This record gives sequence, C-alpha cells and structure tokens, in this order.
Amino acid sequence: MGVVYRAHDTRLDRAVAVKMILDSGADQNGRKRFLREAQAAARVNHPNVCRLYDIGEDSGRPFLVMEMLEGESLAARLTRGSVTLPEAIQITLSILSALGALHQHSIVHRDLKPSNVFLSSEGVKLLDFGLAKPVTPDVDEVTNVELTQPGMIAATPRYASPEQLTGKPVDGRSDLFSAGTILFEMVSGKLAFGGDSAVQIFHAILYETPPALSGSSSVTAVDRILRRAFAKNPEERYQSAEEMANELRAVMRVEDSSAHVEARTVKRLMVLPFRALRPDPDTDFLAFSLPEAIAASLSGLNSLVVRSSIAAARYAAAAPDLKEIAREAEVDVVLTGTLLRAGTQLRLTTQLVEAPAGTLIWSRQAQSELGDIFQLQDSLVSDVVESLSLPLTAGERQLLSRDAPASASAYDLYLRANELARDTANMAQAIELYQQTVAKDPQYAPAWARLGRVLWLNDKYASASGDKILEADRAMRRALELSPDLALAHQYYTPIQIEQGHVLEALRRLSRRIRSSRTDAELFAGLTHACRYCGLLEESVEAHEQARRLDPAIATSVLHTKFMMGDYESALKFSQQDYGYGMPLALTMLGRVDEALDVLRTKEPARMYKVGILYMDILRGLLEGRREDALRASEELMNHTFRDPEGWYYLGRQLAYLGAPDRALYVLSTAVDMGFFAYPTFLRDPWLDSLRAQAEFRRILEKARLHHQEALEIFKSEGGETLLGRPALSR
Repeated sequence: MGVVYRAHDTRLDRAVAVKMILDSGADQNGRKRFLREAQAAARVNHPNVCRLYDIGEDSGRPFLVMEMLEGESLAARLTRGSVTLPEAIQITLSILSALGALHQHSIVHRDLKPSNVFLSSEGVKLLDFGLAKPVTPDVDEVTNVELTQPGMIAATPRYASPEQLTGKPVDGRSDLFSAGTILFEMVSGKLAFGGDSAVQIFHAILYETPPALSGSSSVTAVDRILRRAFAKNPEERYQSAEEMANELRAVMRVEDSSAHVEARTVKRLMVLPFRALRPDPDTDFLAFSLPEAIAASLSGLNSLVVRSSIAAARYAAAAPDLKEIAREAEVDVVLTGTLLRAGTQLRLTTQLVEAPAGTLIWSRQAQSELGDIFQLQDSLVSDVVESLSLPLTAGERQLLSRDAPASASAYDLYLRANELARDTANMAQAIELYQQTVAKDPQYAPAWARLGRVLWLNDKYASASGDKILEADRAMRRALELSPDLALAHQYYTPIQIEQGHVLEALRRLSRRIRSSRTDAELFAGLTHACRYCGLLEESVEAHEQARRLDPAIATSVLHTKFMMGDYESALKFSQQDYGYGMPLALTMLGRVDEALDVLRTKEPARMYKVGILYMDILRGLLEGRREDALRASEELMNHTFRDPEGWYYLGRQLAYLGAPDRALYVLSTAVDMGFFAYPTFLRDPWLDSLRAQAEFRRILEKARLHHQEALEIFKSEGGETLLGRPALSR
C-alpha cells in the first residue's frame, strides 16, 4: 500500500515513521475512505498499538506519521524457526490486549498476520490499520465508511477468517481467528492453513482443521484454545479477546510453561482397507482385518494420530480420492494396498502417500506364505514409523516389539475373528475364534482384549448378564497383565469397568494412561463416558472435544452427556448414530412428542437387542398414554440382568414420570449404588420433580453428591483438568 520512511519531527524533536500511501490519487473515494478509517484507528491509545501521531496530504498523496519502532517483525522472527511456548503466549497476550482495545472502539483490524506484529524494544506492537473497519454505526461519519469495494476480500488469505472469505459480516471474533493462526505458527513453526494457491488456502480455512499440537500439558491446553479459536462459526469461538486471553493466562500458570516446551504437530494417518485384485474366499478377510491390525499396532504413539478402522472403511473404493479423504477425515498421510494370492503365497503391494497432494512417500511390494501374515504387518508398521521419522520413546519401541503372536495359526484365527467382529450378527462366531486364538496362544494380549470387547458387546443389549460381563472383565484384565500399555485394552476396557460399578477406577486408569498417550482419541472418548457417570459433565464434554480434535469422526457417548446437562438440542444433534432411544428421548424433552413417536414406531433396534427394545417400549407406552404397558415393560427390565447404571437412571426417571414413586426411588437409589452419580443431573432433571419432596429422594441426592465429590477430588488429584487443557479451572 505504500512506503515507510524514517523521519524526524522537527516540531517535537523526535524520530517518527512516515508512511506514504501509493496509487491512491486516481481513486478519490478510496483515498477518503482510507483517511477516515485511519482517523478511527487513531482513536485507540494502547501500549500494544503502534501510535498514530498525525495524518495529512502532500500533493494529493495521503501520509501517516507514526511511532518509530526498533526491532523486527514477527514474520522476520519466524524465519528462524518456532517460538518457545511461553514466549508465544506472551506475544499472543499482547496481541489480544491490543485487539481488546480496538474492539472496545468497535474497530476490527481485519489484517492480522506476522508481518503486522512488531517485536520492538518497547514490547509487542500491532501495526497497519489500512484494512481496519468500524463495525458499529456511530453519529460520527468516520465510523460509517467502507474500505474495500463490494466483492473484494480484505486481509491476507492465509490468516483470514472464514467469514472474511465468504463475504459474511465481520466483527471482533474474526480477529480472534487470525490471532489463533499466528499463535499456531509461532509454537509449531508451520502455517495453520497451508496451500500452494489461493484456492487451496481458501479451502483449508473454510473446511479443514490444522493438525493437533502434541507435547506437555501446557501444549495440550494451548491446542484446546486453538481449536476454539479456529471454529468455522464465530458463535463457537471466544466471544471476546479478553475471554481468550484469560485461558492463555491460565496456561502460563502451569509449572512446565516456565521453561522451553516443545510443541509439535502430530502426523495424522489413515490405513485404508486393502483391495483384493482377485476374489479369494481364503484371503478376502485380510482386506479389512490386516489394515485394522496395522492401525491398531500404530495407535497410542504420541507422535501419531491413527484414524479408526470404522472411519477408514468408508473409503474402500477401488480408487480412493485422496483430496476427499484429506478433507473429510483430516489426515496428512494415507496407507493403501492391494492383495493378490498366488498359490500358498500372498503378495502385498502398499503405498504410503501424502494427502491431499498425493505425493508418494514410498511404495513397497512384499510376499510371504499365507501362514506368516504377521511378518508383513510387522514390517509395514516399522516402515511407517521410519519413513515418517516418528520420535519413539523407549516404552513405545518396546510396545511395538512386544505384542507379537506366538504362532502363525493363532494370528490367522485372530485376523479372521477381527473380520467377523465387524458385524454384530457375527459376534458369536467371532467369540469362538478369539477363544481358539487365546487357547493356541495364551500370551497374545490383543486377542484377549478383543475377546473381552466382543463378550461385552454381544451381551450388553441382548441379556446383559452379570456372568458375561465378569467373563469380559477377566479377558480384559488378562490383556493388561500381559501388556500394560496396550492401547486396544485401555480403549475397550472403560465400559466394562463402568458397568460393573468401577467408574472411579476407570477414571484413575484413563487419566494416568492419557498422561503417557495424549494422541489416542479413543482414550478421550472413554473419559467422556467415565466423567459423565461421575457427574463431571463439563469435563465429559471437553473430553469429547479432545477426542474430536484428534479424530473428527470418532464416536463418543457425548449424546448422553448433553442430555444429562439438559441441553436437549445438542443431544438431538448427536443422536443420529444412536440405536433408536436417544433421539426420541431428546425430542420428547423438547416437546416434539409426535416426532418422537414417529421414531419409536419406525426405528426399532434389531430383535436380538432385547434390552434396547424394552427401553423403547417403555418410552413409547409413556408417550402414548399406555401407563400399564409401560409399567409392565419397566418391571420386566428391572427383573432382567441388565447392569448399566446409567440405564437404570433412565429407567428411574421414566418411572417417576409414570407416577410410580416407590419404584422410581428404588431404581434411582440402585443406579447410584451401581455407579451412576451425576449429581448435577439429579438436581436439574424435570422428570424427577415429583420426587423432590420425599425424604428418600433427598437421601439419594446426598449419596450422589458425596460420590460426585469423591470423583471430582480423584479427577483433580490425577491431573485431569490439565489433561483436558483446562489448568486454571479447578473448583
């Protein structure tokens, strides 16, 4: 826009900077707009804003007289690499302080970028208000002007907010998005939104999320702050610069933020289903089960986020679209492969490819006997780790080499069982094959973990018997005895622990495991579940957000957390993948009873899911006014072996609504004793209002409160708040 000269103010005897605006004489309206908006910026007097001393014209060319600064721009500093976390936070706090002052005057900067942040001897200074724009009407015509022509994009594209790119109204929250991009670049040394062209950059800003940051608890906290700053919808961002600054100040109070803290962007990998070049009933199962085993072996590494096999299964097409995968699954690297059987040999051709560019990192061709598939898996895992230069701890190296099957036949059974377990209709067969696997190889921990998982899942909605859940628990504990750091076991064990009433143990285990495995989205999904049962509802939502930060497609139980918070609109939004009970329940609480009944009448769960059918029958009878039918189904459920304590809470609230107080109190008391003590939910649930005057309900409430308080103390003592990136929100 111009050229800046060092100058001397002869009147006040001081050094100044004079900025001459170029090429504006031909556009008188543009010149006037610039001068007026410069006057608006001059209204702000703040130590982190470069002061504007004067404005004038010389031969029709406008000029600005500004404070002279000594130092360098942040852009120049970043050419030498990333900034330490404490320094990056301090710089960002200064930027936010300046933005707060601008926004108080209803001025949006609109062009935040490293070159407009100056690191001077007098501190951080915000520069260049050439695009600054008042956003609130004022009696002074200075605040009622436009800088850019309609249809033009103001700002530097790499740092612009989504609303700037789409021409939507812009306010101070747009600057906070841009501040987030600068903070990300400082701590990671990488652009938040990359691309080789304006189109690619625009697409990244509008549809993609920058890679997660990994490192210390402080880094996790900063990453959580960035996720909110990067929200595409301004309503989901911080609503003020001060709000964002408060959370960054909290990070500064964490112990490890006082020294150099390494922040790194973790690689995001998806292993796609392999493609069989020729159908073969003896090897077709490997197309899904072998990639899943590779992904499982890589999960839990702190320098890698591995997308789930369920998410990968969506892209099982013959020619996967890497751009589509990169956009939808938010991954950086994709492993693809083809299978071909030749006699007793299996030929596997694999490619590791960068997404979305499609740049080939490597291509491998390997061949082995059908009875030695594990060697192919092990080799591929090693190749991925080496080619991505993943920094492994000694424990991670040991883990990668530890969980190997003792025999080829056991591994063959294991992979076949994995394939069967993908379909709930085949669970009984999968259980049989897993049992054969551990009989052949009692030391193979992954097989024990998956056996425990399918034993629990097969029984949960069918009969939910106490014997079966104990059997599942024994299998899972055996897996952890053999391999204490096995990611699969930690991921799968949570609901089994909780449904036996051991939610506090699950809370401890997950918190400790996350400390050493911060990039495992499944662990945060488990924490979402455990926190809710303890009544740590805000923490449950934040655990869900951390899981989604790592894997946008991961399934969590946040639907029920939102319901327990009384946020029925959000519960409805998250109910799309529920088996059929959550959606009508949320609709009912929103007063949309006819829609709820439509769902109940048309979306019955599979007939094998007896428990699920009972829950839906009770709710349907309640809504249709068939009280006796609903009570009979409730009695059948109470006499069942179903053990999920949260399920008992749902049953208790329905009995209260049906006007069966004695049964409702019994069920609610049992729910607390079994391990569901979401005290805030007991306090607010409107369907429990008919019970509140009763002494027994007050006793139940106090019991829930004490358990809830114990859980909160455990969560705090295990560092749960810092694991979620909320170090200053201790209660």
